[in-house]
Amino acid sequence: MVTTAAECAADNAEEGPPLPNLAIVRRLEAVGFRAWPAASIQYDGSWQIRLTAGHPSKRLNSVNPLDPSDHDDIEIRIERAARRFDSYDRPLVFRQTPLAPKPLEAHLDAHGWRRFDETIVMTGRIDALDIDGGMDHLPLKDVGRYVDASIAVHGRDPALKPGLTEVLSAIRPPSGLFVLEEEATGPLSTALCVHDNDLAGLFELATRQDVRRAGYGRDVIRAALRWARHRGAQTAWLQVESANIPAVALYKGLGFGEVYRYAYRQKPNGGSDD
Repeated sequence: MVTTAAECAADNAEEGPPLPNLAIVRRLEAVGFRAWPAASIQYDGSWQIRLTAGHPSKRLNSVNPLDPSDHDDIEIRIERAARRFDSYDRPLVFRQTPLAPKPLEAHLDAHGWRRFDETIVMTGRIDALDIDGGMDHLPLKDVGRYVDASIAVHGRDPALKPGLTEVLSAIRPPSGLFVLEEEATGPLSTALCVHDNDLAGLFELATRQDVRRAGYGRDVIRAALRWARHRGAQTAWLQVESANIPAVALYKGLGFGEVYRYAYRQKPNGGSDD
């Protein structure tokens, strides 16, 4: 019998952080890369090196080790990766998932690389999630309008518009761009839903700061997942920083459960791009 990501999450919902199933981790990592595509992808062994000149997201600008057994020549490979990041004027950042080799983790620890922005990957069976309340909203067809709304809701620099547009335009699986807005006050909440086979990934989830805790985040998630369910998706998944306690509580309240965690690693005193 095959255990799904959603079943793994459900089994551990009341037990704290689960022991990750590496096959499920690999699958969610792969769909995550497709859903949030970097402009440049190179490999050093099984280390995936992702770089994107137009957008500073750490997921788009990080080294992602994908095989726990691939840990030869760690220092040499870190130096090679650093040169690539220098060519993009990006700080060298490792994204450490359960697929990262333990010797690499030990090396980074020994050399004082800081660990930051721990993130929880959560899943839930769509037919078991609480998504039937609220109004239906159709996804936008206008990428530019969505980008403007996302930048406004996140409070980001408008200079990121070309880079975010490039990332969204490069997504190959079917995607839905969702915006809740009011005519008088503008966009309230946004979500990107990427439908990849039986999985529906949620990205760019945000609610404008002055209207948080009013239910808009829940409403946009429900609308996005009803769209994905209509398209045949069976399992929803998302990523949320563990420090974002209100968001974690919202997702748990909808029925999501934790599958695994990852964090970023960077040399001491190095700057980071959020």
